[in-house]
Amino acid sequence: MQTLFVIIAAMTLSSALMAVTSRHLMHAALWLVVALLGVAVLFAMLEAGFFAVVQVLIYVGAIAILIIFAIMLTRKVMEDTGPQVVKGWWAAALAAAVLLTGLILVFSNWNHTGDLAGASPDGQLIAMLGTDLVNPLRFAVPFEVASVLLIAALVGAIYIASDRKGGQR
Repeated sequence: MQTLFVIIAAMTLSSALMAVTSRHLMHAALWLVVALLGVAVLFAMLEAGFFAVVQVLIYVGAIAILIIFAIMLTRKVMEDTGPQVVKGWWAAALAAAVLLTGLILVFSNWNHTGDLAGASPDGQLIAMLGTDLVNPLRFAVPFEVASVLLIAALVGAIYIASDRKGGQR
């Protein structure tokens, strides 16, 4: 089981790497879908079914499809002709190495052998999460703001696409 976890994690990391290094925008979006599905599979293997379903429904089913629609509607050049590496790449690589080192130190000293997902066997924490997601005093408003932002992005992409069709640009 651990070998399968490592294989899926490696597949997820490699597809995420392909998503950020691909020259074609559509290919990058499809690699992103594969990476997000890999994360959902990892959640399922950790027996966090709720998070796996949320990952598929929200990130793969909504966000990634919205990105693909935006790429298709704006009809941009599908190949990036600019440089693939920015000037300050070494600073980002150094920050990533420091972050990785910190995470390794934190998790190597972690003594909790309980479940890492935080879900109790009776499902009490999942029930509390569900209540918090619809509670206006907790997380309902940020989710509504995010949905309005996504709708505005979609309307903007449609406007840009229709404006080009009319020849006004």
